[in-house]
Amino acid sequence: MRILLLLCLCAAVSSGQQPASSPAQTGNEAQANQAKARAVLDQMIAALGGQAYLNVQDSYTEGRYGRFHNEVLVGGTVFFRYWRWPDEERYELTKDRDIVELYLGDKAYEVTFRGSRELDSAKDNNLRLALKRRHYSLERVLREWLNDPKTILLDEGPTLADNKMAERITVINGRDESVSILVSPDTHLPIQKSFTIREPKSRERDEEDEIYDNWRMVQGVNTPYSVVLKHNGLIVRQQYLFNASYNIQPPQSYFTPILIKHEDKEKKK
Repeated sequence: MRILLLLCLCAAVSSGQQPASSPAQTGNEAQANQAKARAVLDQMIAALGGQAYLNVQDSYTEGRYGRFHNEVLVGGTVFFRYWRWPDEERYELTKDRDIVELYLGDKAYEVTFRGSRELDSAKDNNLRLALKRRHYSLERVLREWLNDPKTILLDEGPTLADNKMAERITVINGRDESVSILVSPDTHLPIQKSFTIREPKSRERDEEDEIYDNWRMVQGVNTPYSVVLKHNGLIVRQQYLFNASYNIQPPQSYFTPILIKHEDKEKKK
């Protein structure tokens, strides 16, 4: 009932209307709840590295990922990832790094020795979901959504996340998009991030989860070396990092969808 009341209050605020009953009391409760949610998120940001985390402009990671279907491993490879704020990513796949995937805004490209081609998310559901996950990324929520005065925060109380106690905080932006972050009361680090989207054709709701673990401090930034992706409760991807570094300033050519020559690996690192 408390959650339902808060959602009704938020709907009233977003529409510019006041709730019908006990406006002063319920308004104070909503403000107190939002302040509590903000305090939990502020603690989480501090645990992630504070300004060092918020000021990261790019990163480089190496690791291995596995792909799952019905929670059965169906493939995987090593990867080398370059990321640049806010929405540019480059994945070099296989040990020879001879297959490259680029994610630039809402577009994706595959680059091989034959050249580059744009990928069609309308024909590839996995690609569609990958692009959606970028839109709901933790970095974007904490850097952009929280700074928007139209954003609403809800503290939904204690819950379980990956069999661990957590505080559930829901962030709703001005476009009525929402993300729930489950925060550890012990480490103040995020355990899980969840959001729901609608499948374009069936209009059914899909639930997307990211579970974080094995945190390590790298250059003042707390980094999850293990990330599990779930789709409607089923594992679809697991990734484990070997190395991570921040603010390496990769060249613009790494994010340009043209034929990219294989360069010396030591120079890339």
